[in-house]
Amino acid sequence: MKPLEMIHDSIGKRVIVQLRGEREYRGVLEGYDHPHLNLILKDAEELQGEEKLRDLPRVIVRGDNIIYVSP
Repeated sequence: MKPLEMIHDSIGKRVIVQLRGEREYRGVLEGYDHPHLNLILKDAEELQGEEKLRDLPRVIVRGDNIIYVSP
């Protein structure tokens, strides 16, 4: 499966988004844009390492900062 297909198939499902600086978001993928791969997550949690920093009703993650997205 190609990466864009995986992201498209993950819309409406919970995903893990790892960012630079050991920051991570977990939430439901609401959408993304192409070609930048900015992501919109709802009902998200922001984590740094193992520590949960906060809950967010909606967050936009800039594609330039993403290391990986996992379904």
